Amino acid sequence: MMPPLPVISAAGRGRAEPSTPFPVPVRPRCRPAMAVPVTELGAADRGLPFATGPCLAAAEEEEEEDRDEELLGAGGPRTWTPQEKLLHEARLKAKAKRRLRRTSSRDSARESLSEGTEPGTEPGSPKGRAHDRRSRMGKGRGLPKKGGAGGKGVWGAPGLVYGYQEPDARDPNYDEVAQGDTVYATVVPELEEGELEKNVQPMVLEYFEHGDTSEVMELLRGLNLGGRRHAVPALAVALALEGKASHRELTSRLLSDLVGRAVAPEDIAWAFDKMLRDLPDLILDTPEAPQMLGQFIARAVADHALPLDFLERYKGRVNCEHARAALDRAAVLLRIKREVNRLDNVWGVGGGQRPVKHLVKEMNLLLREYLLSGEVSEAEHCLRELEVPHFHHELVYEAVVMVLEGSGEGPVAMMVTLLKVLWETGLVTLDQMNRGFQRVYKELGDISLDVPLAHGLLERLVELCFDHGIITRALRDACPTRGRKRFVSEGDGGQVKQ
Repeated sequence: MMPPLPVISAAGRGRAEPSTPFPVPVRPRCRPAMAVPVTELGAADRGLPFATGPCLAAAEEEEEEDRDEELLGAGGPRTWTPQEKLLHEARLKAKAKRRLRRTSSRDSARESLSEGTEPGTEPGSPKGRAHDRRSRMGKGRGLPKKGGAGGKGVWGAPGLVYGYQEPDARDPNYDEVAQGDTVYATVVPELEEGELEKNVQPMVLEYFEHGDTSEVMELLRGLNLGGRRHAVPALAVALALEGKASHRELTSRLLSDLVGRAVAPEDIAWAFDKMLRDLPDLILDTPEAPQMLGQFIARAVADHALPLDFLERYKGRVNCEHARAALDRAAVLLRIKREVNRLDNVWGVGGGQRPVKHLVKEMNLLLREYLLSGEVSEAEHCLRELEVPHFHHELVYEAVVMVLEGSGEGPVAMMVTLLKVLWETGLVTLDQMNRGFQRVYKELGDISLDVPLAHGLLERLVELCFDHGIITRALRDACPTRGRKRFVSEGDGGQVKQ
């Protein structure tokens, strides 16, 4: 059991009463009031009976000191119990806090007076504290909150000028309409590999029909190719390998026009590098792929679509025999045809771009070879390779004239057979067939000067063609006939030839 704690009472100090378990501090007896003249009281004491000031604070300090003396005892220092020691420390801390508050209040009062207060207003009067924005909780230095910029209806400290702030779209009060003209940008997603082939392949096939490179570039600008720009040249060359010579010529022109506008030379180089690696697969569909790819590379280097050192990059680094054959073909063409203009005809002059005289010569050669060999399929193949369906009437005209200028029945039967095959396969249309025969009808007078029997031969040929279903009845009836009677020159003795 702990010994009973001493209890301080009004009767005696330091005597212990065992009936009380805890110490209970008792306020000391009030000191006798002193007579103070009325004239010595200040204005604050006369008007405010409950005013707080330095006098009241000093009295509280004296009472605290008296309590400390009572705890210490009259007989001098003694040993304290743990409860007394804790109580004493708490009182010391409270005293230090009160002193700190008084000090801060005095400093704030001085600052407010130095900043300028109303004349004649006491610092501690209610009138002076009515509009005071200092904290009344006794905390801090007594300065206004937020530097005087806080309070209801206050938009900052006096004299503060706010700059322009950009509106935040994430602000709940953000108004899109109030921001002025709104510009909407169309975002096109980058094409995947499958989508790119699906969009570019019809574009290239259509280009083979119209041959307008500007339209292709305009369509490519509408696609977000991203990092797959190299796929466009590779796809165009792959389609051209399976097409005609005119398609390969158009593809070479397309590559030349795309460089610097839609693709870079590095993209073209990457595309040809990929095709060199894929040559074993391309040969399955196009056996002549190595030679054709070599011609594509040579033409691209001549058109500055590929770097001049493109072939030098592969020296001693190619293991595939097909890729080596393609590079050798390109090197030979660049070595022989040093002039760039001569490489423009690497694919031959295609279709309607050829001169008329050249086409007439080619068709004459075609017919003569047919009369010598008799192979209709070879003649048909050569006619398709010329790629001039609008000029097939020239073949019909040359075939008829060749029969009229020939001799014997052999050329007539062979030409009828050829025209019948071309008509049945649809290679020569009805319009082209009619135009060819009509040209012969118009020029029959001039032909008769060289071939006197042209009228009779033409009539027999027209009848055979009509019997085989090559020409129509109207075209047969339009064939000019020779008069039955006519006078010849005077040297004939006035005889009339029947």
